[in-house]
Amino acid sequence: MELRYYPDRVLKRTCRPLREVSRQTVDRAEEMLEMMYVEDGVGLAGPQVGWTDRIITLDTEGDRRGTRIFVNPLIVHREGEAQREEGCLSLPGIRAYVPRAAKVKVVAYTLGGERLEIEADGLAACAWQHEVDHLNGLLFIDRLPPTTLITLREPLRRLEAEAAARASS
Repeated sequence: MELRYYPDRVLKRTCRPLREVSRQTVDRAEEMLEMMYVEDGVGLAGPQVGWTDRIITLDTEGDRRGTRIFVNPLIVHREGEAQREEGCLSLPGIRAYVPRAAKVKVVAYTLGGERLEIEADGLAACAWQHEVDHLNGLLFIDRLPPTTLITLREPLRRLEAEAAARASS
C-alpha cells in the first residue's frame, strides 16, 4: 500500500459504495489505519491509497481507541460555518484555511456492519468533511477561493513536477 500524491488521478475519482466486507477488506483497512498513524495524519481516505471504495480511517484524538475505520460515510447534516487550517497527506507541504461547516452529523458503518450516527464539531467535523470530500473526488484545494489558490501555485507546480519525475523514472 502506497500513499498517493497530487496530482494522481485516483484522487479525483468518485468512490463507489462498499457492498461487502471481506477478510481482504479488513486487512487492507487495518493497513490503511496504520499508514495514517505512521504518516502522522488524523484521517485517510481510500483514494489516498489507491482504493476506490468508500472507506476512511479517522482518529482526531490520536488515542487509537474505539471505531476508527468507517465504511460508506455520509454527511447527513451540516450546521454553521467555520474555517480551520488544513493540510493533507496527499498534498505534502501545502496548508490553507478551508471554509467548512462548524458541525456535522454523519451516518457510517463499521467493518462489522454496525450503523453509526456521529455528531462532530471542531477538528472532528473538519476531518469528517475533508475525508468524505476525498471519497467524492474533491481535495481541500478544490474548496479554496481563487485568490488563495494563486498563492499555492508554486507548491502545486512542485508536486506536479515531482509526480512527472516519478512517472518518467
